[in-house]
Amino acid sequence: MARSAEALKRDWLAALAHERRLSPHTLRAYGDDADRFFDFLVDHLAGPVNEKALARLSPADIRAFITRRRNEGLGPRGVQRALAAVRSFFRHLTREGILDNAAARAVKTPRIPRTLPRPLSEDDAARVLEEAAGEKIEWLGTRNVALLSLLYGAGLRISEALALRRGDAPLGDMLTVLGKGRKERVVPLLPVVREAVETYAKVIPFAGAREAPLFLSRRGLAMSAREAQSLMQQLRGRLGLSERATPHALRHSFATHLLAGGSDLRSVQELLGHASLSSTQIYTRLETRQLAETYARAHPRSGARAR
Repeated sequence: MARSAEALKRDWLAALAHERRLSPHTLRAYGDDADRFFDFLVDHLAGPVNEKALARLSPADIRAFITRRRNEGLGPRGVQRALAAVRSFFRHLTREGILDNAAARAVKTPRIPRTLPRPLSEDDAARVLEEAAGEKIEWLGTRNVALLSLLYGAGLRISEALALRRGDAPLGDMLTVLGKGRKERVVPLLPVVREAVETYAKVIPFAGAREAPLFLSRRGLAMSAREAQSLMQQLRGRLGLSERATPHALRHSFATHLLAGGSDLRSVQELLGHASLSSTQIYTRLETRQLAETYARAHPRSGARAR
């Protein structure tokens, strides 16, 4: 008897959780995308969705599903994720010897427009660090400054900063970071960054082994990326900054301000841990745009100046 799509989905998600150790959030998103795909197929095929029906699907059927999701208002990133979920599902079916259907692989992934990052100005970055210190609970203010100093002063991703352990402090002149794709890079640390981290490490009110997380929540648990996002949300609200002022915007600011100060592109690529120089070149386009805007505002023949 042909197995149902629902039974196949359960096995697929279990395999993702066990073998690839995807986060609960990613598993839930993949499961939701698969459910929408199966719901679409019930109407599209006017019949039950099982392994026999899945084996007969064509690229046109997959494209029809994508078109339906677009018409429902799903943006390019959502479409990309939905297609990734469908492809992952069919890869699993092939790997398990259940069926081999290349229809999903034949459908092109939609291009996502690459937007320029929105860094903070030097003044706003300084204001964020100053405001971050103003917590009622003193050690939390010290923690905030240490964390944000690593993002802005060393260009770390939030996940890289939160991965630091108690035994890493005090930090040295250079910090070895394990970034995306488990790629190591060495980042030099400014004295002000090292001092911020060392000051925080001295006032942590919770005991912990060397392997324990360095950055803690107010309850003494490992600080999460969501808490860091919430911190920046509070800070930008108090300072009147854009919603784009996120923890990752501090990393953007690090790169942009280095280039504005005369650093070369290749060095910034190494500091950020970008595998490709093209990922770093986006900051040069940002610099060019800002230069053009400044020129338009400042030149005496500019219409903006005349107004």
